[in-house]
Amino acid sequence: MKGMIFTRLIEMADTMLGPDRVKMVIAEACLPSGGAYTAVGNYPHSEAVTLLDAFSAASCMPVRDLLGRFGEHMLEYLHRRYTAFFEKCPDAFSFFESIDSYVHVEVRKLYFDAELPRLVAARDSPGRLRFDYHSSRHLEDFAAGLIRGTLRLFLENANVTQTDASGEYGPCIRFIIEKQHPPSHVL
Repeated sequence: MKGMIFTRLIEMADTMLGPDRVKMVIAEACLPSGGAYTAVGNYPHSEAVTLLDAFSAASCMPVRDLLGRFGEHMLEYLHRRYTAFFEKCPDAFSFFESIDSYVHVEVRKLYFDAELPRLVAARDSPGRLRFDYHSSRHLEDFAAGLIRGTLRLFLENANVTQTDASGEYGPCIRFIIEKQHPPSHVL
C-alpha cells in the first residue's frame, strides 16, 4: 500500500487526537515499520489495518466510521494536490465516470506499482449513477467517504446506498448515487 495513504491517515489522526496521542498510539501498535512512513514508500496493507484499529480504539470511533471520515479527508487532500482531475469535470457524476479511465491512468504513471481498485461507473438515468467498487482490500467505507467528499466538492446533494454485488469476478460493492434536487419553493 502506498505510503501516501499512511501519511494522510496519520495527518487526520493528528487533527482528531493530537500529535502526542498519535505518537503514543503508533508506539503501542508495535508496527513492523515502527510507524515511520514516507509518501512514496510501500507498506503492507496489514499495517494500515493495525493503524485503523488503533486509531479507532483511541478515538472511540468505529473503524467503519473512521474509514469514511478518512475517505472525506483524503478527497480534500487529492483536490488540493491534483486540482486538474476535478476541474475537467462539470459535475460529480462526470468525475466518478473519469476515475478508472483517466485518474487511475495518471496515478499509474506516477506510481506504476500502485494497487488500485477497479471502478465501473454507469448512469442508469440522468440523476442516478451505479458505481461498482471491485477490490479485495474491502475499503468500501473509505470509498464511501471519497464519494461523499466528491459530492460535497461539487455542491451536489445525493442519496448514496451500497450493496454487496460480489460474484464470479470477485468482491464488489455497488454504490447507487441518486441526486436529490432541493425542494422547489412555492410563492
